[in-house]
Amino acid sequence: MTGSGSGVGATGRRGALKALAGTAAAGAGVGGLPWSRARAQQAANTVKIALLCDFSGMYRDVTGPTELACIKQAAAEFANRGFNIEVIFGDNQNRPDVGSNLTRSWIDRDGVDAIVDGGASSVALAVNDIVRERNKVFLNSSSATSDLTGRACSPNTVHWTYDTWMLAKSTGGATVRDGGDSWFFITADYAFGHALERDTGGFVRAAGGRVLGQVRTPFPGTSDFSSFLVQAAATRPKVIGLANAGTDTINCIKQAAEFGLQRRGIRLASLLMFLPDVHALGLATTQGLICTETFYWDLNDRTRAFTRKIRPQISVPLCMNHVGGYASVLHYLKVVAEMGVPAAKASGLEAVNRMKAMPCDDDCFGPGRIREDGRKLHPAYLFQVKAPEESRGEWDYYRLLQTTPGEEAFRPLAEGGCGFVRS
Repeated sequence: MTGSGSGVGATGRRGALKALAGTAAAGAGVGGLPWSRARAQQAANTVKIALLCDFSGMYRDVTGPTELACIKQAAAEFANRGFNIEVIFGDNQNRPDVGSNLTRSWIDRDGVDAIVDGGASSVALAVNDIVRERNKVFLNSSSATSDLTGRACSPNTVHWTYDTWMLAKSTGGATVRDGGDSWFFITADYAFGHALERDTGGFVRAAGGRVLGQVRTPFPGTSDFSSFLVQAAATRPKVIGLANAGTDTINCIKQAAEFGLQRRGIRLASLLMFLPDVHALGLATTQGLICTETFYWDLNDRTRAFTRKIRPQISVPLCMNHVGGYASVLHYLKVVAEMGVPAAKASGLEAVNRMKAMPCDDDCFGPGRIREDGRKLHPAYLFQVKAPEESRGEWDYYRLLQTTPGEEAFRPLAEGGCGFVRS
């Protein structure tokens, strides 16, 4: 599935609204020039952004339509800047072949300049290579594997929101410090799950804990986790680590509650859980769970202001994936405005280099910077899910436990093994 989104540019708000109806507006004449010349002129002054993520499957609520709304918001904030913006989107179906084919088609046929999100880590790793080959820009806003700034790093990629190393340090590290020193992993069987299990297991062992075992669950397509939970419980771990996300995490937590695992003294560590997941499960089921996000709508005045602005356009609670799309596109557009559209379109590498050189600041993540390996640095927040009686209203689900500064939250540059980073 692909669709066309907003075009926001020199024509102002009226032109932006016209472009929301589709791409046909690009054919309008400019200054009496012949139609073909006008079209070419407009194309040369248009930056084209494509959102590639899950619009129909297990990650739809934590990316999908809500992230698209956030990206359109970033584009709208660049109205009247002297250039046009077109946003299109497509469903990767959590399949690398689908994501790769869409990416190639968008770049080679449609002239897309920047790919946003990527989705499942297996998809993002494939997109990462294609974007580098084509010298475009990859703004990874939801794919988690830390390999994107490690062995698979690319100078054309910015890894914005979070990664498995950060999650392992924050959620996994906190759980071990609190006595959870023996683990069994239930792991989604693809790049993301493997990386999260690897990184968390490393922190557990480094802290003196033990990994008793792991089981790999087919991805996508697993809905019944009963046998995996029974297998995990049989090893008598203090912690079952859920190295999965989306509906996999939701189903695991539901079924663990049905089995009464927590009443038997086994803790669940959800290594990647988002606010929409808590919303779907309810506070009665999730209360007490800890998780890590780099954004929460009620964190401060700036996050609350952004939420009020985007709220009429969304139907699920905001999470870090959604606003990672917004913030990464916003920063990219700042660079496009500085470089000029022709220069930004000519070299994705140069655009990313400019993004690294320019300090970051937005309402969702606050001040930060992009490191040489493409890793965006900003604080990570350890949250605990509130009990039902503690919640004050809609989406009031998290209690802040710990803040890790951006320079400490992510893997040190020297330990990543990024091939193009100077030693």
